[in-house]
Amino acid sequence: MSRKSNALGALYRLAPGLKTLAEYRPAWLSADIAAGLSVAAVALPVGIAYAELARVPAVIGMYAAIFPLFAYALFGTSRQLMVGPDAATCMMMAAAIAPLAGGDAERYLALVVVMTLSVGLVYLAMGVFRLGFIANFLSLPAGDYPTIIRDAAGLALVSFTSGILTAKSFAQRNGYDIDANRELYGFGASNIASGLAQGFPVTGADSRTAINNAMGGHTQVVGVVAGIAMLLVLFFLTEPLAFVPNTALAAVIIVSSVGLIDLATLGELYAMSRIELGFSVGTTIGVLVLGVLPGVLLAIVLSLVLMLMLASKPTVSVLGKVPGMKGRHDLKDYPEARTTPGLLLFRFSANLLFYNVDYFKSCLLAAIDAAETPVEWVVVDASPINVIDSTALKKVEELIESLEARGITVAVAARRHAIGRLFDESWLNARRELTAKSTYPTLASAAKAFERRGRA
Repeated sequence: MSRKSNALGALYRLAPGLKTLAEYRPAWLSADIAAGLSVAAVALPVGIAYAELARVPAVIGMYAAIFPLFAYALFGTSRQLMVGPDAATCMMMAAAIAPLAGGDAERYLALVVVMTLSVGLVYLAMGVFRLGFIANFLSLPAGDYPTIIRDAAGLALVSFTSGILTAKSFAQRNGYDIDANRELYGFGASNIASGLAQGFPVTGADSRTAINNAMGGHTQVVGVVAGIAMLLVLFFLTEPLAFVPNTALAAVIIVSSVGLIDLATLGELYAMSRIELGFSVGTTIGVLVLGVLPGVLLAIVLSLVLMLMLASKPTVSVLGKVPGMKGRHDLKDYPEARTTPGLLLFRFSANLLFYNVDYFKSCLLAAIDAAETPVEWVVVDASPINVIDSTALKKVEELIESLEARGITVAVAARRHAIGRLFDESWLNARRELTAKSTYPTLASAAKAFERRGRA
C-alpha cells in the first residue's frame, strides 16, 4: 500500500494536473466551463493577432494558443494561469530569428519551431538538468544553434519572469501557493507542446488569466475547456475566421503593445524609489538600443549592481539597553538607550563577504573612536550574519589582532551555526574550539562576562 502511495505521490509531483482531476469537485464544472469558453473567446483572436507580430501565418498563432493549454493543465501548478502567446515574447522571437532566416520564409518557419523547442528545453534544463544538456536535443537541420540557444535562454528568462509573476499574483488572490520550480516544468512542457504543434513560444497570459479569474474558474480544467473550444473552431469554423478584418487584429496588437508600457508602475517607482526607477528606465533603453538578449543581460547586471550597492554598505548599529524594554537596541533608533562604559556592542546587519568587510572594519573602528569612554571590550552581534567568506575572515582576524594590540578584547555573540558553511567541516570544528572562550550565546551573556572580567 505504501509503494502504491509513494508511486502516486511521485506521479502527482510530476503532473500536478492529475491530482487536480483526482480531487475534482463536480460543483466546479459549470464555472470552469463558463470560464473556459470566455478564455477561448479572447485567446483565439489574440493568437491570430500575435501571429502577425511573430511574422507567421495565422494558423500557427492558433496552434500556439491551443496546445500549450493542455500541457500546462497537466504539468503546471497554478489553478488560474492561462498560458499562450504574449506580445513581448512574439516580438523578441521575431527579432532574434529574422536575421538568421535571411529573408527565406520557409527557413524562418523552421527556425520558429527550433526556437520554441529550445525555449521549452531551456525551461526543463533550468528545472532539473545542466544547461549543456539542451544541445543534445537540437537535431533539426536549421539555424545557428549557439545563437538560437543564446536567444532562447534570454527569451525563457524574460517570459518566465512575466509568467511567474502572473501566476503568483493570482495564486495569492485565491489563497494558495505555487511551486516556482514546478512552474519551470509547466512552462517547459507548454513550449514543447507549442513547438511540436509548429507554434511559437508562449508564457503566462495576463489578460486571459484575469478573464479566467473574473469568471470564477477553479482549476486548470478551464484551460482544457478553452483548448477544446478553440480546436472545434479550428476544425469547423476556419472559413468565418478568414473574414475577421485586419483592422480588428491590428487593434488587438496595438492594445497589447500599449499594455507593455506599465505607466502606473513607473509612477509608483517614481514616488517610492528613484534609484529603482532609474534601473527600470535603463533596462528599457538597453533593450531598445542593444537588442533583446543584451538588454536582458544588462538588466541582470544592473540588478546585481544594485544588490551589491545595498549589501556593500548595510546598516551598522551600536547597541544599548533601553529602560523598560528587553534586549539591546540601536542608539540611532533609541537615543535614550544606555551603554555600559568600556563595552561596545556592535551589529553588522549583513553577511560578511569580500566586498563589504572593509566597510565593516571602518565602521567598527569609527564606533570605537566615537565611544564616550575608552573601549575595553567589543562584542559583535553576529545574529544577522549568515555567511562569512575566507577573504572576510582573514581581514577580521587581522582587525582582531590590531585591536588586541591596543588592549581591546573582541568577542562574538549569537553566532549562527551556518555562518561557516563555506568552510571545511573539520577545519571549522577546530576553529570553533580555538574561539570558544570569546564566543557567547547571547548579547546578555557577553555583557555579563564583561562585568565579571578580572574576577577570580
